[in-house]
Amino acid sequence: MRGRLLRVAAGLLLPVSLLALWHLAASSGVYTASQLPPPGDVWRAGHTLLSRGELGHHVAISAQRVLIGFGAGAFLGLLLGALVGLFRPVRAFLGPTLRALRAVPSLAWVPLMLLWLGIGETPKVTLVALGTFFPVFTTVAAGLDHLDPRLRELGRAYGRRGVGLLVEVLLPAAAPAIVSGLRLGLAQGWLFLVAAELIASSMGLGYLLVDSQNTGRTDVLLLAIVLLALLGKASDACLGAVERRVVLRWS
Repeated sequence: MRGRLLRVAAGLLLPVSLLALWHLAASSGVYTASQLPPPGDVWRAGHTLLSRGELGHHVAISAQRVLIGFGAGAFLGLLLGALVGLFRPVRAFLGPTLRALRAVPSLAWVPLMLLWLGIGETPKVTLVALGTFFPVFTTVAAGLDHLDPRLRELGRAYGRRGVGLLVEVLLPAAAPAIVSGLRLGLAQGWLFLVAAELIASSMGLGYLLVDSQNTGRTDVLLLAIVLLALLGKASDACLGAVERRVVLRWS
């Protein structure tokens, strides 16, 4: 318990220091209130939006888009990553193309998604799924490809073939790497979500960023940035707990 408290305190040291520096910079007179409002103004802006019911709505919409897109992208990433990692012909066929598509920046997909899918929820969720897919696919494929070949021989010696070999031997061995890929995919999903909401949205935290910039509400803009950081950290912490259990179980 003492070690855990020390780790928590060490993790809070930098955020608290940054908050103090933020307050000092805002009150020093170097920046105007419209350029850098103090933390208290950001807190009050959040309280006002929360009391109106607007803040909870924006957060819920963004979280919903991330969860749906993450689920779809992670499923496809796991499926194709397993095929590429286990079968050489599939790797030769899909690998070069997927590696090329992975290098395309997130904002480059936005106009195409809007053209193909319109301005509803579908392009936003699709972009989150796209952002999630590549880290999960890459990690799963690499994790399965680099497994010790003796594990396959051992599984076959005990009568495991096909799906049984994959589920009972190979996936458990690669499980820590797979969960790490899911964490990377979730972080990338948040990045792609903001890219989509910045351009074509009337709800969500990305929309709140654009709207606050257009109206000169820097306090709301900083509030949206802080909320994105907190939501990203909270979701990553959930997968981090899963990763620790997986590592304890399968390492």
